[in-house]
Amino acid sequence: MENKDNKIYTRKGDSGTTSLIGGKIVSKASIRVESYGMVDELNSFTGCLYEKAQDELVKTFLFQVMNKLFLIESHLAVDPAESCKRHFTEIVAADAEAIEKEIDRMNETLPELSNFILPAGSETAAAAHVCRTVCRRAERTILRLHETEPVQPEILKYINRLSDYFFVLARWISHSSGNGDVVWIAK
Repeated sequence: MENKDNKIYTRKGDSGTTSLIGGKIVSKASIRVESYGMVDELNSFTGCLYEKAQDELVKTFLFQVMNKLFLIESHLAVDPAESCKRHFTEIVAADAEAIEKEIDRMNETLPELSNFILPAGSETAAAAHVCRTVCRRAERTILRLHETEPVQPEILKYINRLSDYFFVLARWISHSSGNGDVVWIAK
């Protein structure tokens, strides 16, 4: 016997629309849907990085990041006429500050950066670089949304700081593995 409550498909989106939290129907090509879709993609790449990471402090922090990204996706999926507070907890300044503390912790052990570096060093470092670039793309998409509909400033700060975190994490992983930075050679 089929469990109808467990179906993943509804067929409601077959015409290219979806509903925001709050019920408003919008195009799947809308900048709002693109924004939370980009954060979802970033979260998936972060999950891949999490599975590759060896260091327990890094894994713990990446797990927190994945949860925070899911919350950000949820905020972005709310109809702007609705209140996010009604549905979800807020993104707060302490969230970006937690990223800054992690960046500072890792940066203390790294040599000064004096060259451009390539997105390599190890498979895990390269995965962190992928997260960095996807994060920056998500940030650009969210900023385009923000130009038409206000986005909570703390979300913008969090995503901006997160791309910095992934950059420093990639360097930290490369150095921790003994490989160091892979320097770009201009020719």
